[in-house]
Order: sequence, then structure tokens, then C-alpha cells
Amino acid sequence: MKLIIVEDKNAIGKVVGQIFVNYVQQNPKVVFGLATGSSPETTYQYIIEDYKKNKTDWSKVTTFNLDEYIGLEPNHPQSYRYFMNEKLFNHLNIDKKHTYVPLGTGNYIDYAKEYDSLIAKAGGIDLQLLGLGTNGHIGFNEPPADFNSLTGVVDLVPSTIETNARFFASAGDVPHQAVSMGIKSILNAKKIILIANGPNKAHAVKQLVEGEISNLWPCTALQMHQDVTVVVDKAAAGLLQTRGINLG
Repeated sequence: MKLIIVEDKNAIGKVVGQIFVNYVQQNPKVVFGLATGSSPETTYQYIIEDYKKNKTDWSKVTTFNLDEYIGLEPNHPQSYRYFMNEKLFNHLNIDKKHTYVPLGTGNYIDYAKEYDSLIAKAGGIDLQLLGLGTNGHIGFNEPPADFNSLTGVVDLVPSTIETNARFFASAGDVPHQAVSMGIKSILNAKKIILIANGPNKAHAVKQLVEGEISNLWPCTALQMHQDVTVVVDKAAAGLLQTRGINLG
């Protein structure tokens, strides 16, 4: 596991965004795994700025998102499909037919069962982006997590519902279930980058980097992967004894 510590979330966006741009430039048909939430926003902003300046060609790129809330239509403002369109896809020349997000309505159970096969048919994920929950969840794999899980329906724990309530009119509007790529699905990626910022993520980052592998901290499953880079700001790295690569 490689650890990179930077100043703030904007620096995270620059470091990680450039890695994504490099992948596209080196392999126009690259397959990405993408995440939602506040953590990756600066990364997506960097990618958009690069596209505006350098016209990096995303037309042949394929993407698979980690998860989606059950009960939200794709055009719902808090759905993750809507998030990805608004925060990234609408600003690139990417073919939306090659951008996959789990379904949250309709035949979402059948689609979830097919999701890992769709990823495999695309050649597997070359680079997977992950955020990190305060309770150590990756995707919506809540503790205690099944490290052998594939994409499927998951229940959200109260702490996750409470954390995500800020995006909704009230806590009562937050869905209690989601479709999420499983831990095994995530570990199938060739390379993984996890990002986290802010002091509220410091305990989870410490468990991820220095803790023992435990399903009570789903993120620790990443210790079993051969190519993981953790990019955090100084606040999120605040409890670490490990010295990472410090980029300011």
C-alpha cells in the first residue's frame, strides 16, 4: 500500500485527477471504476479542467460506478447517476452508453446480478477510485462486511444514513438500501486509489493503513490487494504514525 499525504482536498484532486488523465492518454479504451460523494469532486473538477484545456479524449473510455440508492430514479437529483452526469460526464466527450451505474429502480436486482459480468466483459476495471466512510465502508459495504461479496443489495447503517442526510431535505428522505459493488468486486480491479479528506476520516484512515484486517473495518480488505494507493490530506492523516510520501 502506497500512502500519499497532501495539503488539502484540492491537492487530492490535482494528484488523483492527473493519474486519471494519464491513464486515458496512455490507453484511450481504459476502464475506470468511479465513486460519488463529496470526496471525489475535486478530482472530477481537475479532469474537467484538463478536458477544457487539453481536450483529452474520453470518447472510448468505459466507466462503472460503485453504487446507487434503491428507490431513486436516474434523474433524481440525489441519485448517483444524476451526480455523475452533473459532476463529470456532461462535461466530457464520453459516450454515456459506456458509463454504467447500478440501477436503483425497476429490475435493479437482476441488473445487480449482471454487474460483475458486465465489468468482466469490458476487460475488468483498470483503475478503481474509492472514497472512505467514517465507519470504514468502501462503496456501501458496511461493517461487518463480507469480503467475498459481489454486487448486490445492501442495507445502510444508521451512521451512513445520518451522514448522507445533508444531501437530502431530511434524514427521513435518505434511502435505507442501496445496490453496491461488493468487496470482492472492488478487489478485482487492477489498481485502486482511495481518497479521504478531513479530520472526521482520520480514524478510518488509521484503521485502513495501520489496523489489522477485520470485517469490522471494511476498508482493511484493501490490505489484501497488490496495488493500492491511499491519497489523503493532512487532516485525514492526523492519527497516522506511518510516514507517507508528503507532497506538501
